[in-house]
Amino acid sequence: MKNRLQGKTVLVTGASSGIGRATAMEFAAYGANLILAARRVERLEELKVELVQKFKVKVFVIGMDVTHPKQVKTALEHLPDSIVSIDILVNNAGLALGLDTFVDDDVNNWETMIDTNVKGFLTVLRLVTKRMVAQGYGHIINIGSVAGVEAYAKGSVYCATKHAVHAISQGLREEMVEHGIKVSEILPGAVNTEFSTVRFKGDQERADAVYQGFEPLQASDVAELIVYTANLPSHVNLAESLILAARQSRATKIHRQM
Repeated sequence: MKNRLQGKTVLVTGASSGIGRATAMEFAAYGANLILAARRVERLEELKVELVQKFKVKVFVIGMDVTHPKQVKTALEHLPDSIVSIDILVNNAGLALGLDTFVDDDVNNWETMIDTNVKGFLTVLRLVTKRMVAQGYGHIINIGSVAGVEAYAKGSVYCATKHAVHAISQGLREEMVEHGIKVSEILPGAVNTEFSTVRFKGDQERADAVYQGFEPLQASDVAELIVYTANLPSHVNLAESLILAARQSRATKIHRQM
């Protein structure tokens, strides 16, 4: 495919690990410059060194927590003068916590997921969308989930947050067509990243069990789809993409060979 990403500037949130990190690597391979945002700045700095050395691209690091609106606003409104535009946003920061029944779940888990997956997602999205409208172009790629189009037991609040991402993406797409700004959503199924380790708060045995008996997606698989979506011609918008492992058909239906 023709490379349409060379020299473009891409903002990736949640870039310190998993899908975000893999996406940064994939964009850099196409010659795109990067703004990497996450809480774990030391990981971002390590990634920056790797990207600059390997791909000779420009990389700017932002240490920010999307659950702190003022911090996000300050970071995104005070980018260096060398960054004249944000061509592409990969709005990726998010998490799941717990897998308990609704009546037994920890309300703190709900608050953290809502603060991150909905409020934090919106904070970044609004600031970057305003910038793109002002500059007259851009491509927003929101990272949703299969949980955004179907709900499952013991995950109702997480699913609700991803349903919000899905609805916001659809509504924003309706608004942005007049501005020539594309809005896409990637909806992954099971991806072997830190996702389950975070969900189960460091219980690695329980996290590993999620991916046993089948070959799950890897972060690089999702990153490849994200970059493919971004690399399409300007008149083409791959609006929604549900990406699943070959052995997964629904959020909770996976054929395992034990």
